Amino acid sequence: MIMDVEIISVERIKPSFPTPNHLRNFKLCVLDQLIPAAYGPVVVYYPNEGAASHFEVLERFAVLKKSLSETLTGFFPLAGTIRDDVSIDCDDHGACFTTAKVKCTLTEFLESPDLKMIAQLLPCGLKSAGACVTNVQASEFACGGIAVGLCISHRILDGTALSTFLKSWGTAASSSVEKLVSPDFSASALFPAAGVWLKDASMAMWGSLFKKGQFVTRRFMFDGSAIASLKDMATGTSRTGKPTRVEAVSGFIWKCAMAASEERFGCKRPSLLTHIVNLRKRAAPNFSEQSLGNLIWMTSAKFTGGTENLEFPELVDEIRRSISKIDADYVKKLQGDEGSNMMQKYLKEIVEFSSKDVDYFGFTSWCKLGFYDVDFGWGKPVWVSSIDSSGPFFMNLSVLMDSRCGDGIEAWVTLDEQEMVILEGNQEFKIFASLNPSPLSIGNAAA
Repeated sequence: MIMDVEIISVERIKPSFPTPNHLRNFKLCVLDQLIPAAYGPVVVYYPNEGAASHFEVLERFAVLKKSLSETLTGFFPLAGTIRDDVSIDCDDHGACFTTAKVKCTLTEFLESPDLKMIAQLLPCGLKSAGACVTNVQASEFACGGIAVGLCISHRILDGTALSTFLKSWGTAASSSVEKLVSPDFSASALFPAAGVWLKDASMAMWGSLFKKGQFVTRRFMFDGSAIASLKDMATGTSRTGKPTRVEAVSGFIWKCAMAASEERFGCKRPSLLTHIVNLRKRAAPNFSEQSLGNLIWMTSAKFTGGTENLEFPELVDEIRRSISKIDADYVKKLQGDEGSNMMQKYLKEIVEFSSKDVDYFGFTSWCKLGFYDVDFGWGKPVWVSSIDSSGPFFMNLSVLMDSRCGDGIEAWVTLDEQEMVILEGNQEFKIFASLNPSPLSIGNAAA
């Protein structure tokens, strides 16, 4: 199916109240420098359950704009301008708001979603973040369904902070501004940035992980029963206890991706897995869930290849051990005097390991962040999607997201094209993962 999207309007949405002068310079935290200067894309899809007319949809767009303006007053850095690597000028430049019309119904698109078409529902896709921090596109389908696509600079928001912003915007639209939860701006005090030393180290790391080739993205669905089976399989000989949903699915994808690499090259190659870890609940006391910024760190697990033969439970154990190292003491050290040395040493180790003939597999999880709770006043979403990252220059990456039913996981997997063909043909993989099922068939959102 060809999805024709027509841009109707583009305008700037400014905060409903001007940002005070003393808040004009927003300092980024040092961990923000870990993230490449790109946008974090997400699209949220809403059916027209109330049979709203075209004019009623236009009224909903007006509500989106007004409530976005009100939300940006509290989230004022998102209406600013990126000036350098350590700060945002909160000049009330505003968010770029695009409206569009889609010449097919939402049901037609969701029956067999074409991942490459999703970029048309976003205002800027995956390109490097420009001066505008926040970009929104509201698209009306022929049936009156709505897709709200966001591209917000990853330099200021991680997945948790993005969810906080979206839910706050939903509250402003569906309820009242008085019920808005104020964001927490303490990240730069928790992890102050003394220069751009981490950016230099992180760019060296990402440069060693990004590869030339032909990369393709596929969406795989692991339902609740499949995940329960994987958790049981991983627990069989485990020395670290029962894994989480994310750990079990990550370990299984890693195992099957390594098998695809072995079939392609004819030998077991060393393998490096990294996983993004949210620091908010690992600190003592916990950091605020409403914290803006990238309060995340990266952990890694390694497989040295050769004659080593790690089975699925052992691979999951490796992931569990690596994630469990990010505890309250570790976070405290990151914040302390030795933090900069720890960060630089860790990133250097990844560069050194990946400089060899090593397969890299990156994982990030947006599970349990509440994207399916974002309600602008016309109900909860029928689907929340990532984006197709296919292209000639990327890296092996899996983005894990909740399914609509709440107990499943959607894995948006980007791999080398040759290895993806092998993965898709892996009989064991097909037992647990279904390829790009219709979001309409997955079930109702969990209460």
